Amino acid sequence: MIRVTLPHHLRTLAGTTGEVALDVAEPVTHGAVLDALEARYPMLRGTIRDQTSGERRAFIRFFACGQDLSHEPHDSALPEPVAAGAQPYRIVGAMAGG
Repeated sequence: MIRVTLPHHLRTLAGTTGEVALDVAEPVTHGAVLDALEARYPMLRGTIRDQTSGERRAFIRFFACGQDLSHEPHDSALPEPVAAGAQPYRIVGAMAGG
């Protein structure tokens, strides 16, 4: 079971509160987690990554175990504590403006 935290606006869109628990098949990768998230919450398709290219949206970041994983390839394995459900996979909406 993978634990995923979403920013407030995506939790509202998905109609959920708090963390989301997902069943993700091995190997647990960025892409596998996002595929499972979008399968469970289809209204999130296109909000986290581009529907055509699969690339991360500009103002979305991914964190796990205190590390910024935003620029890691989609097929890279997530850290073991995340894969084991001990630590959450965090999706964060970046701030912009000035």
